[in-house]
Amino acid sequence: MNDKKVVILMSTYNGEKYISEQLDSLINQTYKNIEILIRDDGSKDSTIAIVKEYAEKNQNVILEIGENLGFINSFFELLKLADNNADYFAYCDQDDVWMEDKIERAVNFMEKSNASKPVLYFSNSDYYDGDMNFLKTAEKNKVYNFRNSLVECVTQGMTMVVNKKTKELIVENRPQKCLYHDWWTYMICSGFGEVIYDDKSLVKYRRHNKSVTVEGKSPWKLFVWRIKNFFVGDSLKEIKGQWQDYKTFYYDKLNDKDKKLLNLFARKRYNFFVALRKTFYPKRFRRKLIDEISVRILFLIGKL
Repeated sequence: MNDKKVVILMSTYNGEKYISEQLDSLINQTYKNIEILIRDDGSKDSTIAIVKEYAEKNQNVILEIGENLGFINSFFELLKLADNNADYFAYCDQDDVWMEDKIERAVNFMEKSNASKPVLYFSNSDYYDGDMNFLKTAEKNKVYNFRNSLVECVTQGMTMVVNKKTKELIVENRPQKCLYHDWWTYMICSGFGEVIYDDKSLVKYRRHNKSVTVEGKSPWKLFVWRIKNFFVGDSLKEIKGQWQDYKTFYYDKLNDKDKKLLNLFARKRYNFFVALRKTFYPKRFRRKLIDEISVRILFLIGKL
């Protein structure tokens, strides 16, 4: 099975504190046909020097130094730079630790899929603090479908592996608006491809003060984050932009049911009657009741 090449895509930015531990976990994967492609996004600390040391010792570690684009566009650049002859591509954060069989399990799952379709594999994860003390295991009961992908990214980027078809689609149709690179990937694969979930925890997900995403925060911090991003920040505008870009690129690839759903959401102007249709849509978007109520309120007031 090692004839299938996997490219691990890591975007770095001022990651000197934790990156060595993560690189060690990548190099020590049980699956060996791996290339580790790292794009530095304008680090000011010793991150580049650390990566160069690894690259000198391991020919499978490749470093690209770029200007600061932000982590979303940095990952899109990584997909563009990655070997077109590779079979699978894995998103990787700079501060986590991977279980040694993470890539091997992903390839085992994905080899059963149709390579002509965009395919996304994702696993579960465990939460750790900045010093790698175990906190908890992420909830195993995941809900994933195209309807869910419109309002939530349930597939965490650092747990994801995608096939060549997914890479090609993202590179060909880079969105103008995108809240997260992994969310865009999830929308593509759930809409007209395949999503595979492995409930085994294969990533030690480090939560610290500089973490970008919200997963694993306490209920109070999560509440504050939602208020800040949904009612003060621009996150919801980015989500709406995702819907519109997705419709531009992929509308014709959806089935009739999902075309109708996307038409309901990908509107540029608020319409009260459309908001009511979204608010009282008969099927669930989120698994937790509090999350479902939250998005329905956002639908009603025109924030989503």
